[in-house]
Amino acid sequence: MFTDTTGPSKVTAAHLQRRALLYVRQSSLKQVLHNTESAIRQYDLRGKAIALGWAADQITVIDIDQGQSGASAADREGFGQLVADVSLGRAGIVLGLECSRLARNSADWHQLLELCAMTGTLICDEDGLYDPRTFNDRLLLGMKGQMSEAELHFIKARLRGGQLSKARRGELIMPLPVGLIYDAAHHVILDPDTAVRGALAHLFTTFEATGSATACVKAFRTAGLLFPWRHLKGPHKGEVDWKPLAHHAVLRVLHNPRYAGAFTYGRHSQRTLPGGKTVTAQLPREQWVSFIPGAHPGYITLDQYDANLARLQANSAAHGLERRSGPPREGPALLQGIIVCGRCGLKMTVRYHHRRGTEVPTYMCQRDGIENGRPVCATIPGQDLDRAIGQLLIDTLTPLTVEAALQVSAELTRRAADADRLRAAHVERAHYLADLARRRYLAVDPANRLVADTLEADWNTALRALNQAQESYEKARHEGTGHLTDAQKARINQLVTDLPAIWKDPDTPQRERKRIARLLLTDVTLTRTSDTITAHLRFPGGDHTTLTLPTPKPIGEQRKTPANIVAAVDELLDDHTSGEIADILNRRGLTSSTGESFHRLIVDHIIRAHRLRSRRQRLREAGMLTLAETAAAHGVCNDTIKAWRRAGIVGGQRYNDKGEYLYTPPDTDEPPDRPKIGRRPKPS
Repeated sequence: MFTDTTGPSKVTAAHLQRRALLYVRQSSLKQVLHNTESAIRQYDLRGKAIALGWAADQITVIDIDQGQSGASAADREGFGQLVADVSLGRAGIVLGLECSRLARNSADWHQLLELCAMTGTLICDEDGLYDPRTFNDRLLLGMKGQMSEAELHFIKARLRGGQLSKARRGELIMPLPVGLIYDAAHHVILDPDTAVRGALAHLFTTFEATGSATACVKAFRTAGLLFPWRHLKGPHKGEVDWKPLAHHAVLRVLHNPRYAGAFTYGRHSQRTLPGGKTVTAQLPREQWVSFIPGAHPGYITLDQYDANLARLQANSAAHGLERRSGPPREGPALLQGIIVCGRCGLKMTVRYHHRRGTEVPTYMCQRDGIENGRPVCATIPGQDLDRAIGQLLIDTLTPLTVEAALQVSAELTRRAADADRLRAAHVERAHYLADLARRRYLAVDPANRLVADTLEADWNTALRALNQAQESYEKARHEGTGHLTDAQKARINQLVTDLPAIWKDPDTPQRERKRIARLLLTDVTLTRTSDTITAHLRFPGGDHTTLTLPTPKPIGEQRKTPANIVAAVDELLDDHTSGEIADILNRRGLTSSTGESFHRLIVDHIIRAHRLRSRRQRLREAGMLTLAETAAAHGVCNDTIKAWRRAGIVGGQRYNDKGEYLYTPPDTDEPPDRPKIGRRPKPS
């Protein structure tokens, strides 16, 4: 028997006992505001639900997803509410203008169909009424969902194709970083604000001089300079503001090729993980969608941009096993990061240890040992090596010091003048903002107190900012931040006449010595034998030289006491204590193996190390008695023997520096003249 499956015959009493859910959605806020006819058609589906038998109070309109795309169920609260009501069996029918309003994703659409089939919920659109439990309706709904998803793909493909076409020609309008703007013809030009241009130019110059993003931040902070940034959203969108320079801002500027005048598009790829999280990865330059050098004016050249990236990559502390040296650190190892093992060819690392309160470097090739559990490849003491290479660098630099001093002086003067101009521009900008706030306040009707009070507060804020900028500028000029001080000029002039003294000056930062070494040296390859250490130095341009140094003696041999010192100590022990021996050796002009003056502990160490007979042993071998033995021999107490020694009755010799004595044996034939020990008798 043929059964009619169209129209109201699909609606049963069970359906009418449940609610009717009307889902309303448009993909963007622009469509919500301007495509009002589509919204009217969607809300008109209430009449269709009433025509099918539902009462007006049974119809629930879900329209909280307005302005949300139907490409995914994520972030669509209304669609989640609809799916929850269907799965709980609360909905008798789901209404939507078309299936694309409910979902443009096949996974979301078919999940909704499965839930509707299990709970017996009908689906209604502008074309008709469908029961997902029947094969034909389910097939038709599935095809509509596929067409909706394909339609979304075609829309995206058309939009994306036009976007890529413009990007490949370099004509795509994109948000620009601070310092670049569009003119009236949509051409990219440098920002006409001289303060903005000066801040960016000063940043690039500072990075070229310091080679570190962190050093740029410190230089701006020390000079009291601010850096521009552009509001990307909010009521001040597009406006430029100023704040202290941050490390992430330096990296963002240095990594942006637009500052080198290059148009780029597609530098990053995005991938969505199963949990909905989006992962962004940077692509190599050959995989960018568009890369057009010289597309517009820039602050640096493309070669400078590549050099900056290479320097940042070298500074990275996590750039693979064979990473570059990294930025110069504060440790005393002069060759940190540029030293190569002559045995295996791997980079050598630095280990520090303390010797007499001074950090001493040791260059070690231990990477293969750490990775594969093998012994250390090479260990080379670095103190004498650094001293020899440092002297070589001084000899190399000395003929160039005059020219270098002039260049340093000119560079520092120029950078100081740039910083002073930036501070002056900040004061001028504060003047303009204060004057603008004043003019706005004077232009308002005094009777309109609500507006006048707000503008007056803005004027006061601008005046405080102006006062603060002027104070900072005057303070910087007073402290010499904006120009070279006499001490700095004297330091530069000293470079011409006394470069070795500056190199050896303890106040010269170690990182500055390392920077000089890296400018003059490409790398240093070390090879060690039992007798010599060979250092092969390579210079930029292909020149090279070789240094050969004797292998330092082991620490034990370096500290070995000379035989003449040992003999002198052995001779003096017959008549002197350790402290007295130290004074005698110092008066003779002798020093220990480490170059120190003698003291009691050093003499005691020599006695123990060379197993010399101590003074006590020598006196005991000569027959001297201890305090207890002497007291027993005389039949008195220990204190009596001490009193007899002070009185000269008993002889004794001091055997250490603590005041302890050994005593002469008593004469058995003639007892000593014993003094009376005790209380004095009272006078009669």
